[in-house]
Amino acid sequence: MTTPQRLVVVGASLAGLRAVEGARASGFTGSITLIGAEDHLPYDRPPLSKAYLAKTPGGPPDTTFRSEDTLRRELGVDLRLGARASGLDTEGGAVLVDGGAPVPYDALVIATGAVARVLPGTKGLAGVHTLRTADDAAAVRRALDDRARIVVVGAGFIGSEVASAARERGLPVTVVEAADVPLRRALGDEMGVACAALHDRAGTDLRRGVGVRAIRRGDEGIGVELADGSTLDADLVVAGIGADPATSWLDGSGVALADGVRCDETLATSVPGVYAAGDVAHWHNPLFGQPMRLEHWTSAAEQGAIAAVNALNPGEARPYSTVPYFWSDWYGTRIQFVGISHADEVQVVSGDPADGRWVALYRTGERLTGALAVDHPTHIMKYRVMINRGCTWDDALDFARERNARARRTTAVA
Repeated sequence: MTTPQRLVVVGASLAGLRAVEGARASGFTGSITLIGAEDHLPYDRPPLSKAYLAKTPGGPPDTTFRSEDTLRRELGVDLRLGARASGLDTEGGAVLVDGGAPVPYDALVIATGAVARVLPGTKGLAGVHTLRTADDAAAVRRALDDRARIVVVGAGFIGSEVASAARERGLPVTVVEAADVPLRRALGDEMGVACAALHDRAGTDLRRGVGVRAIRRGDEGIGVELADGSTLDADLVVAGIGADPATSWLDGSGVALADGVRCDETLATSVPGVYAAGDVAHWHNPLFGQPMRLEHWTSAAEQGAIAAVNALNPGEARPYSTVPYFWSDWYGTRIQFVGISHADEVQVVSGDPADGRWVALYRTGERLTGALAVDHPTHIMKYRVMINRGCTWDDALDFARERNARARRTTAVA
């Protein structure tokens, strides 16, 4: 088998950047081309709905990962920004780019991420935004600076973080959620309801179980018509209704698609030499024995590096397994989750949701398979390690009881 000499990474994202860095760290000395649809250098997305929206005297933080000089000179990257991939010629081994010549590859990593869903009928409507890109975040921040009246559609993590940023500025905000239980898929029914209560404590108007019928722009702003017949007045509407994997450019390429790019446990696609990483990758997670597509910072970073190394040396490709981990910040509260939320039982083992601080464990069969920590940041990584080791449910409960006992003794001494 010929050793690859040309690595191409499509997607100047976190996963794409880690693919570049992983390739160089592994000793790869060939050419690396990084293709990005946006004009921006690779940047960190989580702060866009958190610190970036906060009212700060010095302006928003810089979320850029690496300088252009670092990418071009230190990592030896042929950096092509503002270049949108339009197709993939797998037989000829080339990435097609809008307005440019095809980019040939010997090994390819697809890291194009996901695209935010747009509310029907609102494309191009002034004052209506999604929050996925740096440009999106800049537009939302400007509206917050102008003290806009805000309606958020979707009580997921992005929508909740936007609501939190608005409330921290003292602005009124209404969150509209079509489901009767927010975050049902991410946290389950019981914990979704418990986290939704954080909105009530912060003074956010959360309306559950009601959809949006129409959004119209008028002389006095934006009217958000709800399915119950009511209308909300707004200057800013932010849609946090999920995202879809960015795979349309792969249609007809021969790369298997189904809720993202289908990959095996090594992140290899159905086409030799082509791997995927990050939000776009739908891969088989051997730890849980099931396919997953994760839109999480940690997994994107890990997958990028592994996908590149495996693509460059497929004969020694390593499987990628992980315990999913994500976090979110609402109203000064840190929400962290590890594992999977679909479970046979959920039990609160520390604290109390009524007080806004708690830890809950998730059981599937006889195993610990998930853990939620709300304002208990020192707990979560312990449980992540336990899930990775296949910890039993009984052992997890014993650990929780021992930890609670230690906390009580420490409090008594203090």
